[in-house]
Amino acid sequence: MTSNDVKDDATSGKNLAVLEANLARVEVLTQRLLGAMSQGRNVPSSLQGPSQELYAKAAGAYWTDMMNNPAKLIEHQMGYWSKSVKHFVEAQHLLAQGQLKAPADPTPTDRRFANEMWETNPYFNFIKQQYMINAAAVKQAVSEVETLEPDDKRRLEYFSQQIVDLFSPTNFLATNPEALALAAETDGESLVKGLENLVRDLEANNGDLVVTLADKDAFDVGENLATTEGSVVYRNHLFELIQYAPSTETVHTTPLLIFPPWINRFYILDLKPQNSLIKWIVDQGYTLFVVSWVNPDASYRDTGMTDYIEDGYLTAIAQVKDICGVRKINTIGYCIAGTTMSLTLALMKQRGDKSVNSTTFFTTLTDFSDRGEVGVFLDDDFVDGIEAEATEAGVLDKFYMSRTFSFLRSNDLIYGPAIKSYMMGQAPPAFDLLYWNGDGTNLPATMAIEYLRGLCQNDEFATVGFKVAGTTVHISDVDVPICAIACETDHIAAWKSSYRGVQKMGSKDKTFILAGSGHIAGIVNPPSKNKYGHWTNPDLGLTPDDWLSDADQHEGSWWPLWEKWLSKKSGKQVPARAPGGPKHPVLEPAPGRYVKSQ
Repeated sequence: MTSNDVKDDATSGKNLAVLEANLARVEVLTQRLLGAMSQGRNVPSSLQGPSQELYAKAAGAYWTDMMNNPAKLIEHQMGYWSKSVKHFVEAQHLLAQGQLKAPADPTPTDRRFANEMWETNPYFNFIKQQYMINAAAVKQAVSEVETLEPDDKRRLEYFSQQIVDLFSPTNFLATNPEALALAAETDGESLVKGLENLVRDLEANNGDLVVTLADKDAFDVGENLATTEGSVVYRNHLFELIQYAPSTETVHTTPLLIFPPWINRFYILDLKPQNSLIKWIVDQGYTLFVVSWVNPDASYRDTGMTDYIEDGYLTAIAQVKDICGVRKINTIGYCIAGTTMSLTLALMKQRGDKSVNSTTFFTTLTDFSDRGEVGVFLDDDFVDGIEAEATEAGVLDKFYMSRTFSFLRSNDLIYGPAIKSYMMGQAPPAFDLLYWNGDGTNLPATMAIEYLRGLCQNDEFATVGFKVAGTTVHISDVDVPICAIACETDHIAAWKSSYRGVQKMGSKDKTFILAGSGHIAGIVNPPSKNKYGHWTNPDLGLTPDDWLSDADQHEGSWWPLWEKWLSKKSGKQVPARAPGGPKHPVLEPAPGRYVKSQ
């Protein structure tokens, strides 16, 4: 026996020991996995996907098209089979010649297939090309269905793409070369760690599979997130009011109050000092207040839009006025909080309340005639299911909201993270934005249903009027000076819909800014990064497309441009105000307790 034989035997023994240890861990983890899965919630079928009616309509439309134009169907099928068979023949031809390499690959670039083995390995390249050919065929078939209503066509396109994305070969271990190679290199350790990650996520979410997007141990709200100095100066059953400590000797007379969405936590605007809009506003010389909403439980089931307006918006506005000793304030509303801010302004107009001097809207929808990408989840099949679930539970659980928004970007927020975590055994990254994204909140049942039915589905505010607080309010009642910031690639609040809402408002002083990027990155875009850019055009009488084609493009963040607009609405400089006052003692340091509630 040679020294190499001894070395090989030792190595084999070591590898065998590692393998046996991993198999033992797998057995234990499997038992935990089964136990965790048995605890998962029973998700109603109405919230699992669109109703069968959509697919019945699609099938009927497809057959109608085929009967009316069979040549189109034959052409489509022949084109698909031609590409598929041609690729198969090319791959076989190379193998017959003894060449273990992939044939030419004309499929489009897709970052899911970035690993070089998708290009160089004939087996994996064959799988990839066949998948891409099939995916293109499905997309073409759906796009060429001509007899569906536009809304049904949009939903069919979306959900068929979801099915195509689900079956990507990257999502399965046997057809993911990167995961297989790592498993071989680590003697299965990566797969065991992946199983540990899967079990951890199931156990942490009571059997619901929610992929952990960020390292939860890396962040602590109030320690390395939401650290801008401030104090809670008021609290009721719906919100805490945070007043931030000044960082300048003088401030504008008119204070500023931010209403963030209550779908998530407010600290998206205060992740860290480098990208904190809250800190940046304070540093520009403003007395800044922010509402931190409560995370409702079942006891809030009867809390509706009227409660959010009366006990939330109007109460917070009154408190800020009282603390600062002013007659008027400026406000910001972000997403659903912007929508509700517009309802509040319309109500205040009817009541003769002139407490708001100007308002800024971030990614806000008030005209829901075109609901954008999220509209695929706003037909009766889903909303009926949401209403039934929320009515029974008292709240619309954050699980459903998070899952819905994740599926709008499923490759980035579901499949990609799942591959890294469960197939490759990687720990989730220490990424503050993804940590916040996973820190969701519930919605009160009554409020959620009123919002979905009256605003999203029926578009009442922009048409017949929305009933709230004992009256009916209209979008034309919004008459204070407004500045609206929408985001170019926003998949939640489509910018064109946001623009149309601004057009319908009654204000004579309107500014519209289109920011680059999406719903979050387009807003949280500090000037120091010099990213994305933005567009402006004072002519709001144009269609959205014409507005953009004639707009001026600017480099970098929109923050300075907006602050220039705001400063003109904020009065002269006065000595900086410390948080609280004689009638408003400091309750506790920011960020307060509501933001940390589970």
